[in-house]
Amino acid sequence: MTKKTYILASVMALVLMLTLTDAKAQTASVFTGGLSQPAKIILTPEGNLLVTETGGAPNSGRVSIIDSFGNRRTLVDGLPSGISTEGPSGPSGLDLRGRTLFVAIGEGNGTLAGPIPGTELPNPNPSSPILSSVLAIHFSAEVEKSTQGLSLTLADHFTLAGGGDVTLSNGRGDKITVELVADFKNFVAAPLPFFQPNVRHSNPFGLVVAGKDLYVADGGMNSVVRVNIATGNTQTVAVFPPKPNPLPFGPPVIEAVPDGIRIINGELLVPLLTGFPFVPGLSEVRKVDVTTGGSATFIGGRTSAIDVVAGKSKGANTQYYVLEFSTNFLANAPGQLLSFTSPVAAPTIVAGGLITPSGMARDPQTGDIYITEIFTGRIIKVQIP
Repeated sequence: MTKKTYILASVMALVLMLTLTDAKAQTASVFTGGLSQPAKIILTPEGNLLVTETGGAPNSGRVSIIDSFGNRRTLVDGLPSGISTEGPSGPSGLDLRGRTLFVAIGEGNGTLAGPIPGTELPNPNPSSPILSSVLAIHFSAEVEKSTQGLSLTLADHFTLAGGGDVTLSNGRGDKITVELVADFKNFVAAPLPFFQPNVRHSNPFGLVVAGKDLYVADGGMNSVVRVNIATGNTQTVAVFPPKPNPLPFGPPVIEAVPDGIRIINGELLVPLLTGFPFVPGLSEVRKVDVTTGGSATFIGGRTSAIDVVAGKSKGANTQYYVLEFSTNFLANAPGQLLSFTSPVAAPTIVAGGLITPSGMARDPQTGDIYITEIFTGRIIKVQIP
């Protein structure tokens, strides 16, 4: 996300009275709380939720298991994280293939604020050597069922950075193995006119598995990157250029900020949150051609799209749910969940008053949708009739 996103999100987190309006109370409720900055969420075949949590201190990232009653257990703690120029950053996008969980690790504190507002400089002492990366966590169904959690150490981070795998066990039969799948550069040079120093950070924020590959949405580099799971080789398949700023204030162009990624009906869909000044209608969900790198608007006219999932199919038509981080950033408005009977249909508001929503998972059996709220530490359950 962008720096302004986190600043405004922090303000919105203070207005919890806006959370769930009476009109939505019958369909949306707090499923569980007490999480540490939950980012993205998925549902396992066993019926549990897996949630990434950024944490509030360096290397306090975590993946939690939430059962069907809302009870939380730790799967793995001590994941790379740090306080970036934009706020807390750590574990985010995640997806499951068999018994392997892939987790995107965000920018953390890989860069520092530069001498001019909006600029960044390399951090010579980042909290972890494997920020801006993708990890694979291998665990059994029994571990998912009963574990009370395992934890990585900073020494384990350096082992992973050196190409070694890390096996964790707790003496009670719980065992998981962690490996580094891909390690992106924390930043690239982005010099400014008049020789001002500056870098652009990488921020893997969304992730999806596609056969032998992963597709990663990088909100810092405004790109989608393909990662070969077996080799770790990476290839940028799409870049989202900035758009001209139509408003009389703010920067001359607006960043795309891809903050989610999904494969629906064989199509790669990427929500673009956009950056400051968060112009209403400029956010969208893009459809990406991974062969050519081209992209086109799939669902447009949004304020701050951050996730998308498929709903029920009716004949040849698929219903889509789009999560918006805020309905109006500059007014500190909460977010909402929208449904679309087709990509070009007018949306219906399913749930409003969502405070800093970041990710969602849909239960294919019940149709219910679970939504993470970063700054409230909650998961909201939306019952879909």
